[in-house]
Amino acid sequence: MWEDAPAFQNCYGSPHGGMDMLPKPTTGRLPLLITGGSQQDPHWIVRHGDGWITYPRELATQARIIGDWRAHVEAVGGPAKPAAQSLYVDLSKDPQTPPQPIHLGFRLGASHLRTYLKSLEAIGVNHVALNLRFNQADTEETMQRLAVDILPEFSRPNFTE
Repeated sequence: MWEDAPAFQNCYGSPHGGMDMLPKPTTGRLPLLITGGSQQDPHWIVRHGDGWITYPRELATQARIIGDWRAHVEAVGGPAKPAAQSLYVDLSKDPQTPPQPIHLGFRLGASHLRTYLKSLEAIGVNHVALNLRFNQADTEETMQRLAVDILPEFSRPNFTE
């Protein structure tokens, strides 16, 4: 994908250079973030991935898993690598709505989402991919509420190489 108009063929067909990815990566290759375990040993993930995306878990368990990731990265002597997490969110209009479990996430109000995200930040999660697939409110309205009520709390990057 870092080449101009890449062409390839596989079992799904061949785009014959009819697509392109923009912007091009500045490092000459695409960063590879491994999702979950990908049926690989954690040491393989650390050696071959540029970062790791995991799924939401109970906070203490997630803290242990993120700590293990950091220890594996340090053990191979490479640069620091980000840890990310996905999260399905159904953002309630009432900011005080307490968290209620949904598939791989929560239905909750902005106040509780902010607190949860701060907790993830505290245990070393560098990025959270919010997924609105199960969101019941209008998507544009939800995006606006996230931009106003949540994002200002996280305006500074918490990961450096």
